Amino acid sequence: MDKGKLILFPVPIGAEDIHFSLPSQNMELLTTCHTFIVEELRSARRFLKKAGYPYPIDDTEFLELNEHTTHGEIGGYLDAIERGENIGLLSEAGLPCVADPGAMITKMAQHRGIEVEPLVGPSSLMLALMASGMNGQRFAFCGYLPVDKGVRAATLRRLEERVHHAHETQIFIEAPYRNNQMLEALATTLQAQTLVCVACDLTLPTQYIRTLPCGKWKSERTKIDLHKRNTVFLIGG
Repeated sequence: MDKGKLILFPVPIGAEDIHFSLPSQNMELLTTCHTFIVEELRSARRFLKKAGYPYPIDDTEFLELNEHTTHGEIGGYLDAIERGENIGLLSEAGLPCVADPGAMITKMAQHRGIEVEPLVGPSSLMLALMASGMNGQRFAFCGYLPVDKGVRAATLRRLEERVHHAHETQIFIEAPYRNNQMLEALATTLQAQTLVCVACDLTLPTQYIRTLPCGKWKSERTKIDLHKRNTVFLIGG
């Protein structure tokens, strides 16, 4: 019996029209899966309904995988693939396995020799980098920075040093309710000539992407409210 495969399905990061950011082929491949590994059950159900998934949602199997899931809990998640079935992996938003707990299950699939098929879809990190005007040859994603003000400032200065000495763009995110504080920290911590890009509400009608030297962000930061808006921050030279 031929094995199935693990299919990595991107999910829109904001666009109201699902076809704005996802190819029609993705929708067709959804119909080959009756089991999905998901980060959050409610949003996964909502995505499948919006994507036109043709089978009853109540008859579909959902296996949860999030930051609280342990390796021991996912040991049998891929067993159906050995029986010839496809399993879909859904991110909460954007690309599976990129700043996403799905990397745990993909690592297991690779270890077991299971075919992994990644599909085209939106990545807020890459969209922000593309539009920032910063170095796309060398870059690093740093995840979330420390919350403590002193430790965060020290971290920002270390990232700034990498920008100027290694010419490496630094990309990071923040909890949406702390975005304004992060922009203030950037504007008041980094050197005046260091570039900072703020990329907010990507793919939405309210999308905002702007790159300015830190010296200008000191005044410009008061003109935009990032509170509870999904935002990517970049530091470059």
